[in-house]
Amino acid sequence: MEKIITDEKLVDEVLERGVEQVFPDKKSFREKLRSGERIRLYCGYDPSAPALHIGNAATLNKLAQFQELGHEVIFLIGDFTGMIGDPTDKAATRKKLTREEVLKNAEDYQKQASGYLKFGGENPAKVMYNSEWSDKLTFKEVIEIASNFTVGQMIQRDMFQKRMESEKPIYLHEFLYPLAQGYDSVAMDVDAEVGGNDQMFNMLCGRTLQRNINNKEKFVLTLKLLADETGKKMGKTEGNAVFLNQTPEDMFGAVMSWTDGIIAIGLEMVTDIPMDEVEKIRKSLKDEKNNPRDFKMKLAYEIVKINHGEKAAITARENFEKVFSKREVPETVAEIEATIGASIVATMVLAEIAESNADAKRKIEQGGVSIDGATVKDFKYSISGSDNGKVLKVGKREFRKIKVI
Repeated sequence: MEKIITDEKLVDEVLERGVEQVFPDKKSFREKLRSGERIRLYCGYDPSAPALHIGNAATLNKLAQFQELGHEVIFLIGDFTGMIGDPTDKAATRKKLTREEVLKNAEDYQKQASGYLKFGGENPAKVMYNSEWSDKLTFKEVIEIASNFTVGQMIQRDMFQKRMESEKPIYLHEFLYPLAQGYDSVAMDVDAEVGGNDQMFNMLCGRTLQRNINNKEKFVLTLKLLADETGKKMGKTEGNAVFLNQTPEDMFGAVMSWTDGIIAIGLEMVTDIPMDEVEKIRKSLKDEKNNPRDFKMKLAYEIVKINHGEKAAITARENFEKVFSKREVPETVAEIEATIGASIVATMVLAEIAESNADAKRKIEQGGVSIDGATVKDFKYSISGSDNGKVLKVGKREFRKIKVI
């Protein structure tokens, strides 16, 4: 029998750290956790892309905290819901994916999540797929599930209101997504669900279904979003997204590109640094005598350590200091082969440091390309024998050693 930790201070930290809201209320959930009863809780991850990102790490970290208390944690892969596509916060309908596409995307998910969750040893996290039960639902059962909600509840969601105002279509299958996610709670008979506060509606649908079908209470924890004080989030659109399958060096550099306002919330949400230390850093950030960069280095180090180990984190930090603080080339640089006369544009595309010829030309025109420190100003530049062994640098973080063949 798994030992359940009921220490008041530890329980309170799990319910406070990074938590936005608790449904139905924090007091009753605290009593549940202090009772010594082992609960089952989960978070679902739709495989819409091949990599989990740092926003997912916030929920993984929260699940890990419950795992440390001895509770049963489920890492749910939404191979069914992923085919529908969550409409939350989307101004347009998501592209529907096939089962093959979502399973391909999810191939590496458990490995990526293992920096936070333990999948072996005592009290391992369970990996489940929601197609196991959702594939088996009959049309009659779907209608029964849908009868628990009204059209008004669905249509009042912000993103649907915005779409109607802009005369963009809302498809019926998008209404069904919260039902599909909500049914996961019923099928797994969970006691709680964890998710970002943007997932509140979907998670509360699960609470309604769990109560109506299984006659059971389900607690919902919504977490704060990883954003600065202005609401600016890290992400692909900002060019500072962090994916859990990135190399240690790329992960470290991506975190260092975040705005200073994300430092404290980042330490709170995606690291295991004690909260008293986080609060000290939060106060220190308000003192102009302190350099926010020092605290951001700590955040980057902790994130890399969790996902890649301490040794990799130390090396990534050292390389960052060499490259960005001292403007030196890192110790290990990937090699790219180029023939004499090859254009710099083609070489960049081949080295995968430019997405296309047009992208390579743009980077050159912006002055972001150099060979051994000398800026390349002409996109017609051709590789010569004298370039052998020199380092091609693109932007702030991409380095390739040229091998002329």
